[in-house]
Amino acid sequence: MNKLKVLIAGMGYAGSRFLTALRSLDGPQGIGVHLELAYHARHETREDIEYFASLKQALADFTPDVVIVAVTDSAHAEILTGLAGYEGFVLAEKPLTSLQDDLDVVATSLEHTQGFALDLVERYSDATMALRDYVRRHDLSLVRAHATWGKDRINDHRPTVGVTSEVIHSLDLLRWVAPGTDAIAVRDVVGVTSDFSISGEAVLDSVALTATVGEAPVTVYSSFTNITRQRTVDCTFRAPDGRLVYATAIYDTPVWDADYLRIWRREQGNEETLCEIDTRRDQVPDHLRAIVKLRRLVADVLHYVQRSEAPQVAFADLTESLQLQRLLNDIERTAHVTGPARYFPHGRDVTTEVDWERLG
Repeated sequence: MNKLKVLIAGMGYAGSRFLTALRSLDGPQGIGVHLELAYHARHETREDIEYFASLKQALADFTPDVVIVAVTDSAHAEILTGLAGYEGFVLAEKPLTSLQDDLDVVATSLEHTQGFALDLVERYSDATMALRDYVRRHDLSLVRAHATWGKDRINDHRPTVGVTSEVIHSLDLLRWVAPGTDAIAVRDVVGVTSDFSISGEAVLDSVALTATVGEAPVTVYSSFTNITRQRTVDCTFRAPDGRLVYATAIYDTPVWDADYLRIWRREQGNEETLCEIDTRRDQVPDHLRAIVKLRRLVADVLHYVQRSEAPQVAFADLTESLQLQRLLNDIERTAHVTGPARYFPHGRDVTTEVDWERLG
């Protein structure tokens, strides 16, 4: 059996999810390839997988075919630039970097890689794939769209660059499902800062923005202080015959990977459902809960590296990821900010998280 070596940089919450996905794909019951796994982190936290304290040593001694970047947001650039000269495949958690990082240096460091993908995992939702396919098969044009993408990370002990790590999903989805190749052009941004995270006293926790995709106006609200998880994308399209077609997609509700899509139109006061996808009642094995979409992405990467097989869903490659990061940087840089809100004016007691479903 053939073998692939995969190095995970970072073994916190994100790294552990990647490890679970990889192990579920290992061997003849997975993708038919033996996976040899190792990880790099500042501290050794587990003994069931080979550990490297140094990224440079891991690259030299382990010689991975794939490197997964799953460190905290603010450390992405350090790992990505540390991969200078690496010729394998890089799969990186989103966002690509933070506002303070030099994107040109990151791009130069990764110029010799076999391939690159940013973890924009909602592209792998059955709802997203069906919506994108329907729009293209029926030659629909986007008229208007709105996305809400928020969750509760109040008093989250994980460092974060802020809400740009959350809003990236809705921005990517709006662009991904829209027909054509038009980029998102942001017009106005307002935001709120707070001490919700251990990362600072005035971290950008929420943004509301207006933008266009081609000629279609779009609005987006995203927040890390949304109390309840809420992930929806609503679109209005025009069909070639001039009639309007509506679509609503709901993600990760009530639990991860529980997604729903309905596409419909109104005829003489009645609604006609044109397409409906519902994964909310899908039976998922316990060991795959919360990683259904992530596992699809990881499998695509492994197949691409092993067999040069085109991915089921196009990767967000380095060029696209750099464009998205520049968009996020512009949003953070130009936001008209209110705050900071003080959740913890007298200090906080940061405890180990037990409800990962809340933070996901």
